[in-house]
Amino acid sequence: MPAYVPRKTSRSRFVRLRDIDYHLREWGDPAAPLLVMVHGWMDVSASFQFLVDALARDWHVVAPDWRGYGLTGWSTSGCYWLPDYLGDLDALLGLVSPGAPVKLVAHSLGGNMALMYAGARPERIERLVNLEGLGMSGDAPGKAPARLAKWLGELREPPTLSDYPSLDAVVARLQKTNPRLRADRAGYLAEHWSAATDAGTRRIFGDPAHKVVNPYLYRVEEVTACWSAIAAPVLWIMARDSDYAKRMDASPGYAERIAAIADVRRLWIDDAGHMLHHDQPERLAVEIEAFLG
Repeated sequence: MPAYVPRKTSRSRFVRLRDIDYHLREWGDPAAPLLVMVHGWMDVSASFQFLVDALARDWHVVAPDWRGYGLTGWSTSGCYWLPDYLGDLDALLGLVSPGAPVKLVAHSLGGNMALMYAGARPERIERLVNLEGLGMSGDAPGKAPARLAKWLGELREPPTLSDYPSLDAVVARLQKTNPRLRADRAGYLAEHWSAATDAGTRRIFGDPAHKVVNPYLYRVEEVTACWSAIAAPVLWIMARDSDYAKRMDASPGYAERIAAIADVRRLWIDDAGHMLHHDQPERLAVEIEAFLG
């Protein structure tokens, strides 16, 4: 398997954020302009390596592993609450940029959280790049009893994650999910997405409790209210071959929901799926740096 050789070397540090030991991956000179990146569900900070390598300018990039992912500590509550990500992001930005708003690049789950945060704390975000942070269709209130019952059941019988027999099996899993993923990049990600066990297998760097259903429904009206409070310019990037992006884009009222953001520019990236920072990092880097100014 060809090995991916990073052009820019990352370094790790650990900080205490809201009673959890957080792992931060950093690239570049700390004196360079700050750029924060937050990853999506069942992912890790190393996922941004290809995008960071493609950036032309000098940046100090800081990317955390969200709670329960990568080398960051796990929650003790048996599940993960979306507001905790907002609290963690607020604490992180208070640490890395206490006196100034930040430029933020956020993918998927991270993009959803970044949009909500930018509405709740508009003064803390200078510019926001949202990579496939699409939100959800919204739930009817009548689903609440069944959703809560499902959550209670999953707390009693927690979900699990299966180990993989080898590193090659992890690589195969990543490429099955994303057929565009180059072999060298898949190998790099597999090393950072999993760890060897005493039994010689590979275990994903993720708490199985992330699979527990969110007990509360997705309320479109509340989300739209937060998006309408965003003051920062937003670059909203979607992948042309992302089934979820196409489905959400065609759903009733979705364009109006995005239009609630005062300053938003929408952009589609061709020949890319949901993990567009793996598929087209060079194209993304050009668009991101042009937007950041």
